[in-house]
Amino acid sequence: MEKKINLIVKDIDKNLRVDVFINKKENEISRTRIKNLILSKKLKLNEKILEDPSKKVLIGDILELTIPEPKKTSLKPYKYKLDINYEDEDLIILNKPAGIVMHPGAGNFDNTIVNALMNYDKNSLSNIGDELRPGIVHRIDKNTSGLVVIAKNNQAHENLSAQFSKHSITRIYQLLIWGKLRPSKGKIETLITRSSKNRQMMEVSNTKGKKAITNYKTIEIFENKNIPTLSLLECRLETGRTHQIRVHMNYLGNSIVGDDKYKKKFKKIKNIDPCLEKNIVNLNRQFLHAKTIGFIHPKKNEEMIFNSILPHELEIILKILRNSSK
Repeated sequence: MEKKINLIVKDIDKNLRVDVFINKKENEISRTRIKNLILSKKLKLNEKILEDPSKKVLIGDILELTIPEPKKTSLKPYKYKLDINYEDEDLIILNKPAGIVMHPGAGNFDNTIVNALMNYDKNSLSNIGDELRPGIVHRIDKNTSGLVVIAKNNQAHENLSAQFSKHSITRIYQLLIWGKLRPSKGKIETLITRSSKNRQMMEVSNTKGKKAITNYKTIEIFENKNIPTLSLLECRLETGRTHQIRVHMNYLGNSIVGDDKYKKKFKKIKNIDPCLEKNIVNLNRQFLHAKTIGFIHPKKNEEMIFNSILPHELEIILKILRNSSK
């Protein structure tokens, strides 16, 4: 059913952005969703439709936000075996393999995680977001593997989205990069915006975009005469921008092994271990894995942390590297 929220601005909240003000009063609704509702003409300010989420509120302003009835989805179920790490009545922790996209989009409307979830249990997914993305609170790239959280109802979706908006979710990735980073651990803090040359890619900018923060530490360095220098890293995200880790590694000049979009050109290494070369050349994904996800459970209010192991195709590369480095 459609729901209406009515608010009056008091002295303590004057000059706040309207989306921030509503989120402060209704913290079960994520700021991103509030912003989208405003852009969809669902907010009245003093009985006039407002479409600007950045508008500052004044004392005595009267707001009416309409939350429409969720849309019904008509997605085709996809028979695909899901690797479920955990499930309860509110959420699913899914271990996504590389090679499958999260939700329908241009060129692929049927063979996605969302379609597989519809096949698994179409009646137990949140439906407050985009109608092509039931249950989807966040995403990882097609050729990245690892853990994602799926919302099974709207209350869980709103709560988890709010945690993502506040950057309080724990997200740790493992990755293998070309070369090594100096210093071996640190924080990358930049703006990330859409690439001016390729709209499917992102890039670091000095002047525009959204703030992106990646904390990294080096776990292992592999280097000797039979192999190129490679480093295994762990990255903890403070923000979750599109392609964030891939963009940040490329920005440092140490792109991720197997990344066909954000890559640097490397000279062909002579005398490379043929087994290693075969496994890297044939790797049809980036060596990037969402290893850990942690959050406060939307209903139990308890901290939950989930971990997953590296997929076999990545683990075998590390095994070869470790043997070659002895």
